[in-house]
Amino acid sequence: MTRRDAPVVVVVAAVIRQGPWILITQRPEGSGHAGRWEFPGGKREPGERDLEALRRELREELGIEVSSPRMIWREDAGPLRLRFYECAYPPGQRPRALVSPQFRWVRNEDLPAYDFPPADDRLVAALATDRIGRRRRRARRRRRGRRVPSGA
Repeated sequence: MTRRDAPVVVVVAAVIRQGPWILITQRPEGSGHAGRWEFPGGKREPGERDLEALRRELREELGIEVSSPRMIWREDAGPLRLRFYECAYPPGQRPRALVSPQFRWVRNEDLPAYDFPPADDRLVAALATDRIGRRRRRARRRRRGRRVPSGA
């Protein structure tokens, strides 16, 4: 099977904000990119929709429930289709590192100091420079004439 024939894998991840802070998790030993930092989430299972997979992954990894996720970023990396959803911090819940060795709350401008997988580089740069915002995103959609779907 050539690289072009490799099956597409959809990965969903959450950008969870609490004020100026964003939650990141560390990839566990034995996983691809072990020890690097990431936005919590994981692979979509057969038959799952993005938001179902995102909610499942957040329950499994952090023991939290989220509501109203909205897609803010897409990235293709070989056979991976990465989809990032912004989520508000769930009031009254406390994340726990159930799968990852640790998690951290990081200011968006400090994100580039953490070692993320290369596929996250453009998103990390956009978050660090605060280029992802409601008004800007709407303006880009109008200019391009293309909407980012709210859920898949």
